[in-house]
Amino acid sequence: MKESERIIYHIYPLGFCGVLYGNDFKSEPRHEIKKINSEWIEHIKNAGFNTVYFGPLFESVYHGYDTADYYTIDRRLGTDNDFKDLVRRFHDYGIEVIVDGVFNHVGTDFWAFCDVVKKGKDSEYVNWFFTDFEKESINDFPFYYEGWEGDHTLVKLNLSDENLFNHLSGAVKKWIEYFNIDGIRFDVAYALDRNFIRKISQYCRNIKPDIWLLGEMIHGDYNEIVNPGMFNSSTNYEVYKGIYSSHNDGNYFEIEYALGRQYGNEGIYKNLLLYNFTDNHDVSRIASVLKNPAHLYPVYIMLFTIPGIPSVYYGSEWGISGKKEDGDECLRPEINIENIKTENPDLIKTVKKLLEIRKNSAALKNGKYSRILVKNEQFVFMRENPEEKYIIALNMSGETWVSFPEIPAGNYLEDILNNEKIYPQNGYYNLKLYSSWGRIMKIKRNN
Repeated sequence: MKESERIIYHIYPLGFCGVLYGNDFKSEPRHEIKKINSEWIEHIKNAGFNTVYFGPLFESVYHGYDTADYYTIDRRLGTDNDFKDLVRRFHDYGIEVIVDGVFNHVGTDFWAFCDVVKKGKDSEYVNWFFTDFEKESINDFPFYYEGWEGDHTLVKLNLSDENLFNHLSGAVKKWIEYFNIDGIRFDVAYALDRNFIRKISQYCRNIKPDIWLLGEMIHGDYNEIVNPGMFNSSTNYEVYKGIYSSHNDGNYFEIEYALGRQYGNEGIYKNLLLYNFTDNHDVSRIASVLKNPAHLYPVYIMLFTIPGIPSVYYGSEWGISGKKEDGDECLRPEINIENIKTENPDLIKTVKKLLEIRKNSAALKNGKYSRILVKNEQFVFMRENPEEKYIIALNMSGETWVSFPEIPAGNYLEDILNNEKIYPQNGYYNLKLYSSWGRIMKIKRNN
């Protein structure tokens, strides 16, 4: 699949399947991953997504980012064969599969860390971690060890150790060859050793040359990890913040500044396709963040028309709620498709329409970005390539009008979102904008 064609549906499987509780590491596999059944796969396909990204799947202590075994599907979800079959079924529908690779840290039940706890300095795995047997012990363990950003339930890995690299790359080899995955999302990539990123990226591509590699960046320069020798893409937290706060503050200047900085003529990322989102497993649902629920519509119109690779977190196509301050579990619920598929039919209908429009437009998938007009509550921009030009107009207020010069002369606009045509008058487009809505307009020659 061409990178520009990718449209992602993000699932957090432990929550989705209703098994977000502590792992006892002795129960028989529960096969709950089969809740991602044909009806769900058909929903994902029919909505227009062509890629599914799974959060943590491998044996872990609780939330999946506290890995205990990289080589085995979490028993709370099922067996290796269960997931292999699920990947096959997604592929049958033409949907690619990306999995979470959590390589910066592991849980305290990770088998090699347990060996260090038991044998101390004599463990052959002691160099896989950052330990100090002279410092004060941590959490009743008989030595000090580094945790991820001070969280000692997550044991930081020493990714420069060659034996550890061999273990992690062996897991990746199984994921690619046995499960037949199409991509990997690298957790907390901003903290990963850059030499490790280069090595593991090359290793992945040696096995599967077209594998898609995504790194999680919350801050910093995305070019540090997105380049030919490293990852294909990065999470775009700058645009994520700009999308929701622009709508909440009535200030489209904020998101336009971010888009111009990234993708304008002098844009620092204009040659990259970054991963865009409005929510995920770590942040409040977009429906709970927006002060005005009607702004869900211009938000999604923006998501599917700006540069980058769009992603929707499961359930948010129906506008479900969930606040970070109420606990991570609220962001990661189990969803019964029979109970939810009749909720917010206007929003899901809009999402499907936007996906269809994007899939049929090369300019929206990978065209140049330029600003046409920006006001506090209205924003007009262009996406173009040599074959086609689109003008996108967004409005977060009540019904209003905007005006801008005809681009170029001798044309008209065909609004494929609203099924309308707009003709210029005296060299200007006078554009009616509906309340909390937008336009996606293709420039067409006026014969």
